[in-house]
Amino acid sequence: MNRYPSWKYALIVIITLIGIIYALPNIYGSDPAVQISSSHGAEISELTELQVSTALDEANIKPMTIELSENSLIIRFTDEETQLKAQGIVKLSLGKNYVVALNLAPSTPTWLRKLGAEPMFLGLDLRGGVHFLMEVDMDAAIRKAEERFISDLRSLLRENKVRYKTIDRKEQGGVLIRFTDAVQQTEGVKLIGKNFRELKLNQVENNFGEAQTLITISEQSIRETKKNALQQNITTLRKRVNELGVAEPIIQQQGDRRVVVQLPGIQDTARAKEILGATATLEFRMVDDEHSVQDAVDGKIPAGSKLYRERDDRPILLKKQVLLSGDSIIDAAYGIDHVNGGPDVTITLDNKGGQIFSRATKDEVGKRMAVVFIETKTETVEQDGEMVRTKETIEEVINAATIKEQLGKRFHITGLDSTQEARNLALLLRAGALAAPIDIIEERTVGPSLGAENIERGFHSVWAGFAVIAVFMIVYYLMFGVTAVVALGVNVILLIALLSMLQATLTLPGMAAIALTVGMAIDANVLINERIREELRNGNTPQASINAGYERAFGTIIDTNITTLIAGMALFIFGTGPIRGFAVVLCLGILTSMFSAVMVSRSLVNLHYGSRRKLTRLAIGDTAWK
Repeated sequence: MNRYPSWKYALIVIITLIGIIYALPNIYGSDPAVQISSSHGAEISELTELQVSTALDEANIKPMTIELSENSLIIRFTDEETQLKAQGIVKLSLGKNYVVALNLAPSTPTWLRKLGAEPMFLGLDLRGGVHFLMEVDMDAAIRKAEERFISDLRSLLRENKVRYKTIDRKEQGGVLIRFTDAVQQTEGVKLIGKNFRELKLNQVENNFGEAQTLITISEQSIRETKKNALQQNITTLRKRVNELGVAEPIIQQQGDRRVVVQLPGIQDTARAKEILGATATLEFRMVDDEHSVQDAVDGKIPAGSKLYRERDDRPILLKKQVLLSGDSIIDAAYGIDHVNGGPDVTITLDNKGGQIFSRATKDEVGKRMAVVFIETKTETVEQDGEMVRTKETIEEVINAATIKEQLGKRFHITGLDSTQEARNLALLLRAGALAAPIDIIEERTVGPSLGAENIERGFHSVWAGFAVIAVFMIVYYLMFGVTAVVALGVNVILLIALLSMLQATLTLPGMAAIALTVGMAIDANVLINERIREELRNGNTPQASINAGYERAFGTIIDTNITTLIAGMALFIFGTGPIRGFAVVLCLGILTSMFSAVMVSRSLVNLHYGSRRKLTRLAIGDTAWK
């Protein structure tokens, strides 16, 4: 009656062993580490490892280990003080072509890692993760808005045949238009005022008697531009975090120009810093082949053109007018160019961008067009004994090729240094360009917000609750209490294993869900045991009572767990942040508790009592005789 077939026992044993294996990494903790990743095509190789090792030796810093992988170099240390000191030395040693970031590297044994067993992530309120405080460059947002108006003003004046000499942005702000005469100025001012109500127009006097008008953006429009820049950057950061695959991120506005980004439990903080802080975008400009590049290098840059450098440091002269910017890109995918075998990025534009690009390239077939890669970097360097933040904008020409036919919504970018660079560029373009450069003004790998002591208390409270429940169950239900405690232990192991397999992030609300799961799991065993005792009091045989107890309690267990599961799913669907973390742990805990409370405890009872056909007594808190 109370027997399982062999395959059921084997299945339970296999599931329990898998759970133990995948739960094991969580007992090993993590080490303070410095992680090095490449940037701009630089390679991580044994030479990099030697260079880093030499620099650390000269500074008398002894790392625990130095681990070289395909795309990164991880250096482990014994404490955070040594980790911070090593970061500065490694940065100085490697230069700007590498990203050097703090990290918490799991100390999981190699044999477990080969099986794919990794520890679950702990949230910022427990341990692990990275915190960024970012500041949006609002001056750059205003400059970008003014440059956008320059293009619109040129088109408006040309379409209405208003003659002008130049339209240029002034360094101190504003756009200066030089008209051919006063009559054209009057017509132009009237036309601009009618079409651009957010602009202020002021006549400018000069010694040459030229008809000049200075155009500035109104205060209301500036406030709106800043607000939109901040909101667009927050949206773009969320997309980039999604691309990184971070669980339960926190991205929120702080003040009128700052953004807080918390990435709990992230492993590759170097990649997070590179992707989130990058302001990479593309601009498409025509090559100026009408003027001499050498004259431009000598300082004679023609009006309407700008001198750039290609990746091999060769000078190239491009026209200032931007045919298309990265704002119109809706998708980007990296791959291999079938012509030359090098890495490339396939760009897809939105409808408006496709139409603009099609019109812009229609009359330029046979001419050369360049792709300009623009990236802003902010670094903290030591100057005169003080740490100073410096900003550097990198503008380089990825490639310059002849337009063979009119281009549309989809085209390819080649000339990239490596597949890794193509992958990162595609990710940044796919996530969207930032509305304005964003500087990381504070970066730290953080531990628990409540302190290590509170974390220990949190874990101890779970285990203390487990111990109290175990003592009560064993004292009150005797042998059946022992089976319930063993099943409860399996339940906790399986829950931790599932969280580890899913690489979920455990926060304080998640720990509360574990405690709740422990209570619910033992509640199921209480229902079963009480049902068995009731059957015994009704005069049934011990074997029949065991069978009836499990069978009749099963319906009640299913009902209570399903209703709680529905509540947990509702919390996950409609909740955010920590609430969703609580819901995930709760739902997984319900599934593991049903398995452990019913199958595991039943298998143990069957093994102990099922082999004895003439059973006359059950150790379940009552003495029942037949």
